[in-house]
Amino acid sequence: MGDLRIGTSGWHYPSGRGTWNGVFYPPARRRAKGFDELEFYAAHFDTVEVNSTFYGQPRAEVTQGWAERTPRHFEFSIKLYQKFTHPRMFADRVVRELRIDRPSADLVAALTQPLGADVDEFKRGIEPLAQAGKLGVLLAQFPASFRSGDRERAYLRGLLAAFSAYGLAVELRHKTWSDASDDTLRLLAEFHAAWVQIDEPKFRLSIRQNLLPNVPGTYYLRLHGRNTAQWWQHAHAEDRYNYSYTPEELQEFSTALDASREIVKKAYLYTNNHFSAQSVANAAMVKHQVGQRVTGAYADAFVERFPELAGIVSRDADTVGQTVSPRTGPTLFE
Repeated sequence: MGDLRIGTSGWHYPSGRGTWNGVFYPPARRRAKGFDELEFYAAHFDTVEVNSTFYGQPRAEVTQGWAERTPRHFEFSIKLYQKFTHPRMFADRVVRELRIDRPSADLVAALTQPLGADVDEFKRGIEPLAQAGKLGVLLAQFPASFRSGDRERAYLRGLLAAFSAYGLAVELRHKTWSDASDDTLRLLAEFHAAWVQIDEPKFRLSIRQNLLPNVPGTYYLRLHGRNTAQWWQHAHAEDRYNYSYTPEELQEFSTALDASREIVKKAYLYTNNHFSAQSVANAAMVKHQVGQRVTGAYADAFVERFPELAGIVSRDADTVGQTVSPRTGPTLFE
């Protein structure tokens, strides 16, 4: 059986209506000095998908800290920097920051072209995780507008080649990739890259998938939620991920994970429906459904919010504010 790891997309959601503070984490006012969200999270899950590296290049001093603050066998899957997968978004941000009015097409093209220096900077940033044996998979998440075509396939091939020394997973969302599934499968197999299986609201141009592994090395599954009404139109970006899966809905993915472990060496599932820590509850439910031990303590209020967890998780109220440090052991923060 292949190694199976289950976690959430991100661990730090300190603000907004969907904050994790006071839901999964103790409220800020009840934390003693030194409370560490990552250590607390790592007492509950053995992997996390890092989203912050999409918005800024990873820095070695930061990832070194992540490695030191997590247990020996913990793994981080790292999302590629937006310049590699969302060049227009990257260019728009740079134009705003530099206050450039009406940038020329040549300037935009220059801003969006990833350079070898960008690749090297990303690799330096994740090196501490690789050295510590805590680097899972690099995730290349492309936007829904990224269609399958000669130019796009050539770009994807070059990106995969640049990061071929690492485990790779590619999230494609436009239906042209599944319409040309044979070509897509051949391209990904060339670099032993997992085709990310995604659950999200489906629209006319959405990709179609079957939840099956495409390479023997890695299986990668992401659950974004099914909030169709707020997927494209929402007051706040976090509203898109305001969705809680039922145990019945999750069973389909648990079955797919069990089947994939017969084929692949490593399987990952990350829940990205992060609004108000719904991803935490759903990840814990999947762990239970696939027969994994559900570790860590959960506050009574959390279980009351997600009653499906009753009888699955520990509800020791005395340990609600505790984190298990790989260096010092349990520390109480209540």
